[in-house]
Amino acid sequence: MELKVAVIVVYAAVIAFVGIVNLKKSSSFKDFFLGGRSIGPWMSAFTYATAYFSAVLFIGFAGKIGWGFGYSGLWIALGNAFLGVLGVWFFMGNRIRRITEELHVHTMPEFFEARYQSPGFKLLASTAIFIFFIPYTSAVFMGLSYLFQSNFKLPYTLALVLMGGFTALYMSTGGYRAMASLDVLFGMIMLVGVLTLLGFTIKTGGGLSQLTASLSAINPKLTTPVGPPGAWPLFCLVFLTSAAPFCMPQLVQKFYAIKDERAIKVGMVASTFFALLIGSIAYFTGATARVFLTPQGTPAAFQNGKPFFDALMPELLANVIPDSLSVLMLLLVLSASMSTLAALVLISSSSLVKDIYQGFFNTRASEKKLTLFMRGASIFFVIVSVLLAWMRPSTIVAILGISWGAIGSLFLGPFIWGLFASKKTVTKNGAMVSALFSLALCIGLYATGTSSPEAGTLGMLSSLVSTPLLSQLIPEKESNA
Repeated sequence: MELKVAVIVVYAAVIAFVGIVNLKKSSSFKDFFLGGRSIGPWMSAFTYATAYFSAVLFIGFAGKIGWGFGYSGLWIALGNAFLGVLGVWFFMGNRIRRITEELHVHTMPEFFEARYQSPGFKLLASTAIFIFFIPYTSAVFMGLSYLFQSNFKLPYTLALVLMGGFTALYMSTGGYRAMASLDVLFGMIMLVGVLTLLGFTIKTGGGLSQLTASLSAINPKLTTPVGPPGAWPLFCLVFLTSAAPFCMPQLVQKFYAIKDERAIKVGMVASTFFALLIGSIAYFTGATARVFLTPQGTPAAFQNGKPFFDALMPELLANVIPDSLSVLMLLLVLSASMSTLAALVLISSSSLVKDIYQGFFNTRASEKKLTLFMRGASIFFVIVSVLLAWMRPSTIVAILGISWGAIGSLFLGPFIWGLFASKKTVTKNGAMVSALFSLALCIGLYATGTSSPEAGTLGMLSSLVSTPLLSQLIPEKESNA
């Protein structure tokens, strides 16, 4: 226990030090939010990939999806790596970087305003980001708190307050450059951590063949290409988590900050390899939870004999990883989560300060005032997210599903078509109506009992199809649109 505490203290001190060092380097909004648009390939690769994966993957998704789908959950890892990472970098990376520079925009809501000549679209986008990123951030805080609860026997609320306070301190100091610098460290820790986890999971299970045989004995479908829930639920999970990155603001923003086209080429390869390794190992080990965890042997992972999905992975780690290396697992999930939290806090704060405050209330706000308000908004956003996490409204997978689904339904069509199609093909009215209709579809389906991955998938598919269709059906009155 003393070793764990010492390592975490050192880890926290390093993060705080980097944030304080970068405090003076982030005096302008452009520096604080985009690192001066000078982030190189390796930083860009790590900051994208580490923002993609967090405690939501390692604690929530790996546990619940692995338990339900078995090895077929690996399709999600493949989709994430080759569509959500490689696809985004290859098809959109350079275009996002170039067009946002040409339009002189810093945020996704500003892109919507400039592309569609619509301040209303900017207000809609910035409001949605703030609203739907709160539950996403809360899900990450929940995952971290469960992990600290398991490792340090801390009360859930105390762990939540500690993580929230540290995140607020870290993000209110250094901004994007500090985050990108630390993401390289976080990424290295994650790589070492998942390889260690893979090795000990296979060893503890008696080898890969024995582990597979044990899982198959529980349910043969757990080792088949399509797990017990079926093809459609699996497709929805793959699509939701792999297509949403094409329009998720915290991931798209990475291309605003990247230095040049060469950095995109290098970053594309590095981030794809990273995502493939991290995702595959997370879902594989999650699938083995049925082998190692039982209500009799690990009661903390079950409630009334049924699996408590958010507790499965913390208990699995405790069972397969030696005590001497358990601190590495703690750092693995902590590193993945800190990068995601930083990205979410940064984007959400900018939606309040840059898009709403400066965009609608004080267009002449100075760089110094914007940066100061960004720091304050970061703290405010963390507080709201921690309060929601304290309420524990649902499982981590459900919370992430509705957050990603809502944002994807609102943004996917208007953003992708806005980047590649002409103004005559995709218009302001068509994009706005499509965004609102697809969001309403997603929320409506979820409210009537549809699972969050399915509701998000249908909303995002609607967004992709309806944006160009409605642009042709709805007359465009504004001549400059």
